[in-house]
Amino acid sequence: MAHKHIYDVQGKQLCCTEEEKIYTKAGVRHIIDDTCCSINGNANQNDNKQVEFVGKSSVIKMFLPSIISLVLLLIAIYFDNVLKPEWFKGWTRSVYYAVVYLPVGFPVVKEAFESIGKGEIFSEFLLMSIATIGAFAIGEYPEGVAVMLFYSIGEVFQTLAVRKAKANIKSLLDQRPDEVTILQDNQPKVVKAEAVSIGTIIQLKPGEKLGLDGELLSETASFNTAALTGESKPDTKSKGETVLAGMINLNTITQVKVTTAYTDSKLSKILELVQNATSQKAPTELFIRKFAKIYTPIVVLLAILIIALPYFFVENYVLSQWLYRALIFLVISCPCALVISIPLGYFGGIGAASKNGILFKGSNFLDVLANIKNVVMDKTGTMTEGVFKVQEVVFRNELNQTEILQMVNTLESHSTHPIASAIQQYVGVVDNNIPLQNVEEIAGQGLKANVNGKELLIGNFKLMNKFSISYDIDPNSIVYTVIAVAYDKKFVGYITIADSIKEDAQITIDKLKSLNVTTTMLSGDKSTVVKFVAEKLGVNNAFGDLLPEDKVNRIQEIKAKNETVAFVGDGVNDAPVVALSDVGIAMGGLGSDATIETADVVIQDDKPSKIPIAINIGKQTKRIVWQNITLAFGVKAIVLILGAGGLATMWEAVFADVGVALLAILNAVRIQRMRFV
Repeated sequence: MAHKHIYDVQGKQLCCTEEEKIYTKAGVRHIIDDTCCSINGNANQNDNKQVEFVGKSSVIKMFLPSIISLVLLLIAIYFDNVLKPEWFKGWTRSVYYAVVYLPVGFPVVKEAFESIGKGEIFSEFLLMSIATIGAFAIGEYPEGVAVMLFYSIGEVFQTLAVRKAKANIKSLLDQRPDEVTILQDNQPKVVKAEAVSIGTIIQLKPGEKLGLDGELLSETASFNTAALTGESKPDTKSKGETVLAGMINLNTITQVKVTTAYTDSKLSKILELVQNATSQKAPTELFIRKFAKIYTPIVVLLAILIIALPYFFVENYVLSQWLYRALIFLVISCPCALVISIPLGYFGGIGAASKNGILFKGSNFLDVLANIKNVVMDKTGTMTEGVFKVQEVVFRNELNQTEILQMVNTLESHSTHPIASAIQQYVGVVDNNIPLQNVEEIAGQGLKANVNGKELLIGNFKLMNKFSISYDIDPNSIVYTVIAVAYDKKFVGYITIADSIKEDAQITIDKLKSLNVTTTMLSGDKSTVVKFVAEKLGVNNAFGDLLPEDKVNRIQEIKAKNETVAFVGDGVNDAPVVALSDVGIAMGGLGSDATIETADVVIQDDKPSKIPIAINIGKQTKRIVWQNITLAFGVKAIVLILGAGGLATMWEAVFADVGVALLAILNAVRIQRMRFV
């Protein structure tokens, strides 16, 4: 069943129905607390559903088996050590401890058999089952129950930690309503969002969330874009501007014309990215998983040797004594602290990044960014606003400037470059009566067409040189971006255009320097403009007048020094450099479909200050992962030696396994509480 949600101005869902309080094995529906819920993905009525509340009542249910076993265990220990009743001996005592064991032990033993059936013989479930059942076999009932009890408690805490780690990412998956209100014959009608066709008009009430990308038809409207960009400040849009699925209408009834199909919206692509984010594993994560597969059978073999070898070398060999040591060895060696906390650490890093409006396509890119040495960036739209304004028009006096500008405006309307928008804003409405023929875009140089049988060229001075157009000015003497114009094989004049530097560009460069990262600016814009912006910001190196292949060469020069490189751009025109760099970071995830497809990391709100934040998240994630590896190996190595020598009991074994796992999990979720500014 689809549901419609109402949100307040902070983006918080205001209502939640009982039907939504369903959790399926596929993770389709998930309660965040007792008062509100989020819908993760699309419900499938064929799913094997089970009701499971993830609020306070759910937590109690999760701990219930452990609580039952704990209470019964405390009673048993009281009988064993205080009351010591006659009836609590022999088979009665054995049966009682078996009952105590069942709530926490049965699910693990069952999981062990299921894992064996799938071919995963040496799992942590098998280790725990052998160790605890073995403890029962030698009469160590309390310790056998205690090991499984603490293991089960650890598993619950692990589950809660994973849910917390996923919360930031999963919150994105509720940003697309299942239904929208369309206008049909000027009458509102609620329909499925996925059934809405391009050109349909959506009516959006205050507090409602937009379901598809579109063009604003109302004169003005304010939207909360926090779910998409992390930006809490309302964004006011004007008629004709693009609005995106996931934006929340704040004040008045608004009309939007759908421009993109449901599955092709920016939000849909972001959701797909998020859902696949953990498919690409970091090298450390992959190593630990491979290590655990080799490590576990070796541990089982060593445990068998601990039982068998002393028989040949130790006088007064007692089987139960060495069996006990082997069982301790098995409990200690359980690799759950590694195989749980390390993926959780990377997942936490991805979650922390998404909370800050940064989307990673895989945990491997967290590792790469942590070691990044060079950040190479585009200028326009990355460090500058990308909003150009015409500064001056300098044409020869004998020409009809209005006529030339109309031709320039008409030809530029065939380009999506920000310069075209600046010229259109300056000149006005495009004159479609101007007869353009053979329109051609020349990469990195400009546009060419025939008008009234004469050649019209608009672009940089490389374009003029290419077509042997002579000019009597020095382009390097002009700081602004210069658009040269030639008509009928003659230089007509030029238009200067300027772009403004982004507010947080200076902060970005300063923070990158504090991280000992070298910065380089590469741009197809003229060198004087690029160097002017670079010097103002303090960028280490700057190169202008570059074609796409020139940018590739510059990246290759840096990589030849065996240094890691991150390239920051729009991910479309710079696709070759994005592919060549170690990490491609896309500015403008909400502005370009191809950005999401080509980049490894997407910064949703176009703020360059998110670049050092992404690097910091990578560094913190890697630091936490290695802290967990060191903790797990260090403690286990010490207690394993003590256990094999008979100096450690099951209680130390519990700490070495469950205790270390809990500490590692708590350490892993720390990253989500950190502030990255």
